[in-house]
Amino acid sequence: MMPFIHHQFKAEVWRLEIDSLTNILFIETRNPGDKKVYFSSISLETGKVNFEDLQTEERWLTGIECAYNGVVVLHNYQSESGPTHKGLIALDAHTGALLWQDFNSAFDRLTINGLVVYDTRFQPPKLMLVDIKTGKQVRKYEAMADLEPLTNLAFPTEAEPELVLSFHLPLHPLENTVHYLDHNNLRIVSLHAIAEGTLRQHLYIMKSSEVVYEDLLNDDIQKLQPESFLMHKDKLIYLKNRSQLKVLNL
Repeated sequence: MMPFIHHQFKAEVWRLEIDSLTNILFIETRNPGDKKVYFSSISLETGKVNFEDLQTEERWLTGIECAYNGVVVLHNYQSESGPTHKGLIALDAHTGALLWQDFNSAFDRLTINGLVVYDTRFQPPKLMLVDIKTGKQVRKYEAMADLEPLTNLAFPTEAEPELVLSFHLPLHPLENTVHYLDHNNLRIVSLHAIAEGTLRQHLYIMKSSEVVYEDLLNDDIQKLQPESFLMHKDKLIYLKNRSQLKVLNL
């Protein structure tokens, strides 16, 4: 079993976002030292890198907001000192070309009919539906019609101690650090363990009690790491050393 996609980025990955309609994965990477943020696009169907390390005019105070129907939407920040988002930038998922931008609107939610946004200059906020490909207003937001799209994502859950014993893991994990997900008669497990005096995070894919794939996700780490993998349809997606993207077909 080998990764279908194995890609090394030049900066740490901060966010992953998937367009479930086109099966395109978007990656936000950041270099805090240089205060630069980059955006990349990879097809989960073919493994093709559509674009890599794209930068916007705003080199730091921007990030991925959402992705849908062949468009990735970025946001800016109102200020460097706060988390409030302001401004939207829409890029073509395949080329990275600018589709539209709106410096006064902020994102509220993604729906099957488009983006729901509001003008930050007016209070109270008035929610409007806009076309994700053009940025043009369509109408007022309608909760009954503008439903959230399906994501086809599955995330691991924490395994209870008595369940961990039945996994027949190849090493002894730290307590309450085992997360797992069952898929296609396989069990995907991530865990933290102490080895040679260092804290490490491991990933295993098991069929019954047999390990059919394994990887060391993080070595010599200082604290427990968050959820380490996710499934999108039949794709296992995870990060190694915070800067390597790996995707397996399961």
